[in-house]
Amino acid sequence: MRPTTWLLATFIVPLLVAPVLADEPKAERPYLLERVDEAAVARIYADGFTKLPLDQKVLLYHLYQAAVAGRDIYYDQRYVHSLAMREILESILTHSEGIDPATLDEIRRYTKLFWLNSGPYAHLTARKFVLKCTPEAFAAAAKSAAKAGATFPSEKGESLESLLDRLRPSFFDPNFEPIVTNKTPGPGKDILATSANNLYVGVEMKDLDGFREQYALNSRLVNRDGRLVEEPYRIGGKYSEQIRRIVGHLEEAAKHAPATMRDALHALVQFYRTGTNEDREKYDIAWVRDKDSPVDTINGFIEVYMDARGVKGSWESVVFFVNQEKTGEIRKLAADAQWFEDHMPWIKEYRKPNVQGITANAIEVVIETGDCGPITPIGINLPNDQEVRERYGSKSVSLSNVLEASDKSTPTTFRAEFAWTPEEVARATKWSVLGGELLVNMHEVIGHASGRVSPTLQGKPQDLLKEQYSALEEGRADLVALYFMPDPRLAELGLVKAEDQAEVTQAVYENYTRNGLVQLRRIPTGAQIEEDHMRNRQMVVRWLMEHTKAIEVRQREGKTYYVMIDAKAFHEGVGKLLAEVQRIKSEGDYEAAKKLFETYGIHFDPMLRDEVLARVKKLDLPSYTGYVMPRLTPTTGENGTIRDVTISYPNDLTEQMLEFSAAGKSR
Repeated sequence: MRPTTWLLATFIVPLLVAPVLADEPKAERPYLLERVDEAAVARIYADGFTKLPLDQKVLLYHLYQAAVAGRDIYYDQRYVHSLAMREILESILTHSEGIDPATLDEIRRYTKLFWLNSGPYAHLTARKFVLKCTPEAFAAAAKSAAKAGATFPSEKGESLESLLDRLRPSFFDPNFEPIVTNKTPGPGKDILATSANNLYVGVEMKDLDGFREQYALNSRLVNRDGRLVEEPYRIGGKYSEQIRRIVGHLEEAAKHAPATMRDALHALVQFYRTGTNEDREKYDIAWVRDKDSPVDTINGFIEVYMDARGVKGSWESVVFFVNQEKTGEIRKLAADAQWFEDHMPWIKEYRKPNVQGITANAIEVVIETGDCGPITPIGINLPNDQEVRERYGSKSVSLSNVLEASDKSTPTTFRAEFAWTPEEVARATKWSVLGGELLVNMHEVIGHASGRVSPTLQGKPQDLLKEQYSALEEGRADLVALYFMPDPRLAELGLVKAEDQAEVTQAVYENYTRNGLVQLRRIPTGAQIEEDHMRNRQMVVRWLMEHTKAIEVRQREGKTYYVMIDAKAFHEGVGKLLAEVQRIKSEGDYEAAKKLFETYGIHFDPMLRDEVLARVKKLDLPSYTGYVMPRLTPTTGENGTIRDVTISYPNDLTEQMLEFSAAGKSR
């Protein structure tokens, strides 16, 4: 579970970005690398890597390779033709001599968006984006590349022309398989049949009645001649080749890992071999029990946002080391988790009487792939299994270097456009870093880790809340963070100065309110929100508008503003909504969850969206940011032993994406 990168990237684009050395001073290093349509491409720095001992560097290197090895799994999960489409695009770009310049520029533009979004569907809107050149121009480019030596992923006996014709709708038709995840398809339509992802083949919700999945999280479900068949993700099953590579690198990593982490890696390898839920649970427990390792990884089928049912896990990997300087504050929250649990605004029956160990760290990301990169979260709390969380605890991480890159990129012009007063802009500028870190840390550490389900609940809340679960859980964690923002306990813990807390709280509440309006810029077409984090934020803001006097909608010079006018009313409203959201989760009340999001979280006024788009367009600001990751390079001795691992920071998204694709083919 995680919040996404809703902070923006820097917008002064340098004409030339020089290579960055590992120890270059922060003030001199660039963050933004380029703009591609509505996307910014920024760079992540992993400060402190050079000071790590050799064993930790080698461990990180092997975990890095495991992250790259699994990258293609997520591409294929996201869309059945993604890998073939990517190979065509990359073959053209690497054999571009003689291609019409205008056509080549368009292919470059599209390919960069394809890389950033891991396929032809926008990460935030779930909607398809297409090539803007003609199919004929694209075919001419492919033929030119073929003459220059490029190879293409044709099926047996298939010509290049036939390959391009077969994939033409995927490249060019926005109405062909238009939405990757469609949780609200409209009356009489099925959420699985109208979703373009590759998690189900020929399956509708009605087919699942009475069917019990053995590999619910980690399998594709296929309808074969009227019979449902699970294709488990494991060695010997679907994605076997990629998983074997992942396992090989994990086994090498385990040789350099401390004992508790080694146990977790061995458990993960076992899960990849069998794919069973029992072994998945053993891995979750082993991973949670590893509380002290300075290096860690997330690797596997984790989040269920892409599945309209909220069941199938998307593959992801994050590799990181602990930022000791920044970890102290987040650990204060974790150590005091029982106090926060005892003071939650919901009824006692839904509070944990004995909060199990919560491990919390601020981290430096070295690489993120799959569902976590290039578009990255800013905080993560795992495992998602409710029973494991209640019995064994959880681990929360705040992605410090991602937060830093986001903060370096937030323009004051953007805040000024949507803030009602100069004072609101000043508060946002002054407290954006502290307020953002507090919100993210509380969201992860005491938000997702809080609460328990009713003892009368039959089954897990995910099973009962279905497609509503992810948005509800993200909303619950946000509400917990917002609820405790003004609490004196934060000052007592030293997380904020008592004399500053009221202003920090006001700045956070104002920002959250503004974001309910500003996030509409990310949905250029349609009239409903598909992404769970965006649904949750709109639900909270719209509910507060209707049920409290905390927020006013104001007009000035033809522009709309969401203005937070009463922090006390905001806080009280958050408490009431949070109590109801927790009840819905604890009781698995599907109808209440559906009504909550249908009323407040999904639908919006397209005219208001168009206004927001016009205002943002004048500022020339991107809607989202993808990141280029650090590069790790080993130095080996005569016997092949790694003697050192160096870190560098690539200048170019294209360079890194082609490196990753080549690594996937060569191993």
